[in-house]
Amino acid sequence: MASVMSFPTRIVYGKGAIQELANELKRAGASRPLLVTDKGILQAGLLRFVTPLLEQAGIKAQVFSEFEANPTDRDALRGIEAYRAAGADSVLGVGGGASLDMAKAVALLVNHGPPLAQYDDAKGGDAKITARVPPIVQVPTTAGTGSEVGRSTVLVIDGTKTVIFSPHLMAKAAILDPELTVGLPPFITAATGMDALTHNLEAYVAKGDHPLADAIAIDGLRRIGAHLKRAVQNGKDLEAREQMLLGSAFGAIAFQKGLGACHSVAHALTPVAGTHHGLANSLMLPAVTNFNRPAVEERLATAAVALGADPKMSRQERAHLCVEMIDDLRGACGLPRRLSQAGVRREMIPQIVEKALADACHLSNPRPVTQVDFERLIDEAF
Repeated sequence: MASVMSFPTRIVYGKGAIQELANELKRAGASRPLLVTDKGILQAGLLRFVTPLLEQAGIKAQVFSEFEANPTDRDALRGIEAYRAAGADSVLGVGGGASLDMAKAVALLVNHGPPLAQYDDAKGGDAKITARVPPIVQVPTTAGTGSEVGRSTVLVIDGTKTVIFSPHLMAKAAILDPELTVGLPPFITAATGMDALTHNLEAYVAKGDHPLADAIAIDGLRRIGAHLKRAVQNGKDLEAREQMLLGSAFGAIAFQKGLGACHSVAHALTPVAGTHHGLANSLMLPAVTNFNRPAVEERLATAAVALGADPKMSRQERAHLCVEMIDDLRGACGLPRRLSQAGVRREMIPQIVEKALADACHLSNPRPVTQVDFERLIDEAF
């Protein structure tokens, strides 16, 4: 039986990469982009890296920032109104995962009618998405979601995190410039970095056969393991920032293979408890990794080496150590280690379990996860 692998995104990276923005927009056929960015980027003044480059190139861009930190389908409808009012021909996403996801959602709506719920990947909605999507160029300012190279957008629809997935949502180019991430506070650096680590690890141990995704995931783990703590401790460390951006992008490339139970719980924690997505993954990853250990001991042993473990240790020791290393890394980055320390209350657990069970990510978890398993995992992390 034949398998299929893909590795298509154009990635421009390194210090000063943002200088190529106008060239990449023109290369993509984008002359009047809707610039989708969140209010935090505007307040932080980060558009100073972008706006002059557009003006110098004679590219007129209208800014859209009217969306939530966890974007909804209603936000996307406001975005398509802004797109049409601006006479835009393309979308430029600048910011964290919310901005980059919103950019893809707006681009989808240009030639695909609402409601967005009909494109839900878990319900076969990907079949309704055609190639009639305007050019998208993405510029991340966090090293976490990797949404700039991903083929999905995640929106809250009717209180549930919904994944809309299609290769047609991929950017024509992603520009990874570490200088745009220098202003990130330590907490956001840590939480988004743990999100990137989770993407790489869950993709690597996920069910299925995708050697290219596996190789990329291991390299992503190696970069994050060596540089996340550095990026948190010294936000101006450009080498650490660049390596984190690459590790983040690699995670999103790798998870075309699949994710796992950690993401299912994280997707539930955000709408139920308002937990930051990266922090949600960080809170659950050790418990889920330990749960998966009997099914993927060899892979976790390999992942541990990528994170810095001694390869001379036994496979069993390295697999066990992998869980400890994840726990130690999040602690070293100053993140809480328990759900109870992050604003999650016990009475929320039944609803979290219900939403986690309904989330499709755990279907590719290397070990089947039942309702009882989710209850135990969340209780262990509590």
